[in-house]
Amino acid sequence: MFGLRDLVALITSAFIILPVVIFLRESGYFIVSGIFGVKNPRLTIGSGPRIFKFGIFDVRKYYHVYSWFSYDSLKRKNNFAYICIYLGPILANLTFAVTINALLANGMLQDYKTFWERFIFYAFYYVLFDAVPMITINGKPNNGMIIYEMLRYGKRTDYNNDPFIPATSDVEEQYQEDMQLIKELDEVVEEKELKNREDIQNLKKELKKKGKDVDK
Repeated sequence: MFGLRDLVALITSAFIILPVVIFLRESGYFIVSGIFGVKNPRLTIGSGPRIFKFGIFDVRKYYHVYSWFSYDSLKRKNNFAYICIYLGPILANLTFAVTINALLANGMLQDYKTFWERFIFYAFYYVLFDAVPMITINGKPNNGMIIYEMLRYGKRTDYNNDPFIPATSDVEEQYQEDMQLIKELDEVVEEKELKNREDIQNLKKELKKKGKDVDK
C-alpha cells in the first residue's frame, strides 16, 4: 500500500536525490574535460529564465532535475580524449555510489541509511543507462554507444547530426533568443490586457450615459 511515508520518499527522491545525482553526472563531463583543456565549459542547472550565472554555473528558475554540460572546444582533441569525456559521468556516479555503499557497509551514515540507499539506487540507475550501449528515443547514441563506436570504428557512426554535448556559445545564443521571444509575448499579452481594461472602462462610460447603474 502506498502511504504517507512512501509519498515523502517519492518527493525526496524527485526533488533532492535525482537533481543531485544528475548534477554529479554532468560534473563528470566537466572534471574529465578539464584534463584535456576544455574551453568555455558550463554546467546549466535547471531550465527556463536564468536566476544567476557564476563561473561555470548557470542556474535557471525551474525544476533542477534538468541539467546539462556544454563546452565550446578542447585544446587536445583525439579519440582518447572524447572516450574519457564520455566516461566521465559514468565514473562520477559510480565513484560516489561505490564510496557511499562502502561507508554504509562499514556502519557509517546509519542515521540516514534509507536516504543514502536511494541515492545509491539512482546513481547506479544512471550508470546502467549510460554504460550499456544503446540508441535513445531521439535517435542519439548514449555514452556507452559512443564509447563503443569510438573504440571500434574510431568515430561516431549514427545518423543523428546533432552534437551529443552542445556548444556553450550555441546554448547561450538559444537562451537569449528564447528570452527575447518570451519578452515579446509578455508585451503582447500586456497590451491586450490594457486594451481590454480600456474597453471595459469605455463600456461603463457608455452605460452611465444611458442612465444605467454599473458596478465599479
